[in-house]
Amino acid sequence: MALQLIVAGIGTEVGKTVASAIVVEALKADYWKPIQSGALEDSDTEMVRRLVSNPITRFHPEAYRLTQPLSPHAAAELDGISIDLDHIKIPETDTALVIELAGGLMVPLNNRDLTIDWVAQSGLPVVLVSRNYLGSINHTLLSVEACRSRRIPVLGLIFNGPTVSATEIFLLNYTGLPCIGRIGQEEAITKELVKEYADTMDLQALTRLLSTR
Repeated sequence: MALQLIVAGIGTEVGKTVASAIVVEALKADYWKPIQSGALEDSDTEMVRRLVSNPITRFHPEAYRLTQPLSPHAAAELDGISIDLDHIKIPETDTALVIELAGGLMVPLNNRDLTIDWVAQSGLPVVLVSRNYLGSINHTLLSVEACRSRRIPVLGLIFNGPTVSATEIFLLNYTGLPCIGRIGQEEAITKELVKEYADTMDLQALTRLLSTR
């Protein structure tokens, strides 16, 4: 079976979409965002489409397109619908697949289920995007712990934004996870820059981890 993985973040606005574009470009994978809340005319799918250079990647339609930029459960309620985990079906593809989540792992999808419940149901491993800010160590460790308590494999960390060596070294040592890649604080994210980062991504570690699951 082709490689499939989920890109999750330790919270909102940590750079999941840029990280997803880089992983997609590195693996020449398909891309899928199951739930888009708001920004339907300029969605994360469209952003990744603009940033990817390879001719292989396909972009699969979202399971839910919600009109308001809110937590999925709240946006769905305003749209008069309820999100059903069984409706979020992984697309069929013969190539690798990168799935980008909406928000953090503990974001509610409805009155019963969190995003992490769907991740556990999918059986797929997670690459976790972390960003250095005050409190990010706590958020990163809580995200890793939440996954491990549900037996969700975490393949490694991608650090986005300004480097804080003490934080990154601690997180890697404490969790025992590898660093899959680092994304610097860039003024503008371009297709050319995504390609450069994709070429430096530690794909050998990533594919080895995926193949030994």
